[in-house]
Amino acid sequence: MNGLIELFLTFAKIGAFTFGGGYAMISLIEDICVEKKKWITHDEMMDITVIAESTPGPIAINCATYVGYKKQKFLGAIFATIGMVLPSFVIIFLISKYLDRFLEISWINNAFHGIKIAVGILILDAAVKMLSKAKLTALKIIIIIASCIAMLVINIFSLHIASFVIMLFAAIIGLVSFLINNKTERSKAE
Repeated sequence: MNGLIELFLTFAKIGAFTFGGGYAMISLIEDICVEKKKWITHDEMMDITVIAESTPGPIAINCATYVGYKKQKFLGAIFATIGMVLPSFVIIFLISKYLDRFLEISWINNAFHGIKIAVGILILDAAVKMLSKAKLTALKIIIIIASCIAMLVINIFSLHIASFVIMLFAAIIGLVSFLINNKTERSKAE
């Protein structure tokens, strides 16, 4: 039971004190679950992030569910997921219930402008950590650069292309590369 409570409290803290959605939470999840508590490895965190991004649902909740399941199986997944969701639910519920014009309060509106900058930095921090620990090859570097350029072009010209499309192209390129390398290795072995 202590493990379940620890999962709940850990993800409740992440859910309560991280603004900006799932991408901003990745850095904090990695810091706590990989670096401090050592519940998962960095490679598992990278895999979780990729899988969580490509499956339905918010990325942070999918990450919490995975870590919870790895630590305490089904009940761990439930406790971690509820811990991640509950703080946001309570905060939004209270805001919607008691503050009709929440963002019209000038100091709250100004605070959110500052939070936007911090969220960007948290997302950038998660990306830098993942890249610094990744085993980069020439193909991976090309995919990273091409993806960054594609996202810049999409944002600058306000194109309506989902980030999933870029991920799909990167996945196809990675799969084709794997198949070609695998075929080459089999040919050499024969």
